[in-house]
Amino acid sequence: MADTYEMVVPEIQELLEQAIRLSSVTSIAEELKVAPSTVHRWLKGETSPKAYIDESLRAIIKKHQATSKSKKNAFTFIDLFAGIGGIRKGFEQAGGTCVFTSEWDSYAQKTYSANYPSSEIIYGDITKVNAADIPDHDVLLAGFPCQPFSIAGVSKKNSLGRATGFADETQGTLFFDVARIIKEKRPKIFVLENVKNLKSHDKGHTFDVIKRTLQKDLGYHIDFNVIDGQHWVPQHRERIVIVGFREPALFSLENIKMPAAGKIKMRDILHKTDGSEPFLEHDGDRFFDFINNRVQSKFTLTDKLWAYLQAYAAKHRSLGNGFGFGLVKGDDIARTLSARYYKDGSEILVDQGEGKNPRRLTPRECARLMGYPDSYIIPVSDTRAYKQFGNSVVVPLFKAVALALKPYLSE
Repeated sequence: MADTYEMVVPEIQELLEQAIRLSSVTSIAEELKVAPSTVHRWLKGETSPKAYIDESLRAIIKKHQATSKSKKNAFTFIDLFAGIGGIRKGFEQAGGTCVFTSEWDSYAQKTYSANYPSSEIIYGDITKVNAADIPDHDVLLAGFPCQPFSIAGVSKKNSLGRATGFADETQGTLFFDVARIIKEKRPKIFVLENVKNLKSHDKGHTFDVIKRTLQKDLGYHIDFNVIDGQHWVPQHRERIVIVGFREPALFSLENIKMPAAGKIKMRDILHKTDGSEPFLEHDGDRFFDFINNRVQSKFTLTDKLWAYLQAYAAKHRSLGNGFGFGLVKGDDIARTLSARYYKDGSEILVDQGEGKNPRRLTPRECARLMGYPDSYIIPVSDTRAYKQFGNSVVVPLFKAVALALKPYLSE
């Protein structure tokens, strides 16, 4: 038995390295409830883990060794229009390994890199990436932006001897880059995500072009469905998910395993003011005042902003409109978190009781509202964080999709 703490550290270091070989830095950090950067500092010897980590690491190693027999079910994927890695995290949690990432926004890249420090290079503009240079992969993931397609003059182009199809109809849109990569790499499966209104965008023309491109031009068998995130998080968030199979498959998104909608409430993601709020090294007291057990006061609305929002809501009620703020309590399900949340937070305001103005969610609460674990690092400003989480996806939703697809990847 070690006589000093220093004698314990080498053994923990060995266990840590063994655990990472069985999984990944990001996964082990998540299981230990620390930041990936903390694990990296342990590995480099910059700081030393506490002795009690020994027991946790042994349990983690035992678990991963037990599941290593199912490695044949492991799969690879690429992450296009990656944002801050929400879809990636869901697919990693289901056993996938990311082999290529593309995201053009520099602030999103910063957040992505902080949470996937051992990740491959993040490629910026996907339009400048040669599809042939992308690694082979089992699954292509893409939360591509919704853009209108111009109506192709097919008959005129035929008379001129010009090609039609996706290369013609989708040129100039970012969906074209998804299509050209699918055509070049022929993954077993692709998973695309977009806003619910994609189906009605541009009077349905956009979705018609997408379906025709995926099915007729690329030869994939597709299924799509609008899924509400409130099965996994306390937020009404409907998004369309499109899944494509290279080979015919008896698969339906309607059959993925979903918990009962609305079971998880806002109280499950809000900061705890009873002394039980976990201290996160990577957050410190940025969002929560641990001395006084309360959310930092900067998130409470000023009297001026609160008066404005109440007057704005009253005005629209008098006109018969439904516009206004969304006030939530512990038992509620929130409206959809949007990228504009940083402006006034009006769609989701937390009721703080009589005599006190409501407050915005903190960025940490926004992360929880999207299903991100507390080990997820928020390295950007509050404003940027609000935009990033508002543009992101419900992580456990995509874990559920990934788990439903795994049997088709192992065939």
